[in-house]
Amino acid sequence: MSSDAGHSEIQGSRLLATCLLGGVVLAVSVVGFFLVYPPQRSFGIWRRRKKKPIRVYMDGCFDMMHYGHCNALRQARALGDQLVVGVVCDAEIIANKGPPVTPLHERMIMVSAVKWVDEIIPDAPYAITEDFMKKLFDEYNIDYIIHGDDPCILPDGTDAYALAKKVGRYKQIKRTEGVSSTDIVGRMLLCVRERSNSDSHNHSSLQRQFSHGHSQKFEDGGSGSGTRISHFLPTSRRIVQFSNGKGPGPDARIVYIDGAFDLFHAGHVEILRLARGLGDFLLVGIHTDQTVSANRGAHRPIMNLHERSLSVLACRYVDEVIIGAPWEVSKDMGKDNPYAVPISMGIYKLLESPLDITTSTIIKRIVSNHEAYQKRNEKKAESERRYYEDKTYVTGE
Repeated sequence: MSSDAGHSEIQGSRLLATCLLGGVVLAVSVVGFFLVYPPQRSFGIWRRRKKKPIRVYMDGCFDMMHYGHCNALRQARALGDQLVVGVVCDAEIIANKGPPVTPLHERMIMVSAVKWVDEIIPDAPYAITEDFMKKLFDEYNIDYIIHGDDPCILPDGTDAYALAKKVGRYKQIKRTEGVSSTDIVGRMLLCVRERSNSDSHNHSSLQRQFSHGHSQKFEDGGSGSGTRISHFLPTSRRIVQFSNGKGPGPDARIVYIDGAFDLFHAGHVEILRLARGLGDFLLVGIHTDQTVSANRGAHRPIMNLHERSLSVLACRYVDEVIIGAPWEVSKDMGKDNPYAVPISMGIYKLLESPLDITTSTIIKRIVSNHEAYQKRNEKKAESERRYYEDKTYVTGE
């Protein structure tokens, strides 16, 4: 009996030793595994999900919003995971730059519709004050404040982003050359001036000058409004940057809407939002400069075809565009009514924008207050001239 008990005790000791040895071997194996494959590599996906998103902030007036604004927001979004945009209030714009063409509620609609924007802050200050910067960091969890490489100087001569730079929370992006709100207003002022000076102009020639930002006085060395020849050069790379990069699914309900979409505004955004709500994929046809001029008047469009295309592509409701779409939506392209075929097929629907804003509305705002905008443009034109003379290269564009 005692012999059997002793034998069992020995066997138990051996079993315990084996278990302990196995545990040690397992522990060593696990440690070795993590030494060879650290957690950040082997469980990188899990760690990224747990990581706090990088939130970046960019502010602006976003008056007469154009593809240059949209490209700035695209670049800013690329520097983080979430983009928060501050829209400067009307009073601050008047105090620092002059009267805005589009009021705050319209500018809010425009900024909210840009596909790279995650959140917006209304009534943002023109300058980053210490109190507002603290609010950005503490309440909005902002990691970095973003601005373009063009200087933003306050009336007192100081840098609007000096505080953000001082605390090391400032990042810079490249300004989109070839367009600015000042330039667009200048195009409209050019139209007003040329039409008032003489009615004997070749309207077709004036339309080409107008939609490409040409000012004959400026090119000849005269005073003019400071409107430059447009530096905009459309490239496939820029179009790809603005595109969604995917087509409709096999069973998608495709909605088509066409138009000039000149001076892309809040009324356009709202009509595109309604159109997108009718299906799964929104295809937008954008008419050529010649088509717009023939149907809307000799001095239209203000923005050329590629400028208008990029503005539409930046809208979150748009999935794809046809650059240079035909006026007639028909099989043989020969009907008097451009929508005759879709009407006959029962697939035509007329949408009314909930906002009473058209491109003509924007132009009339400029015309009715053109003296104030002329003064504003002369001041801004000088700062833009200095930017082009002193600009430096910024990566990430």
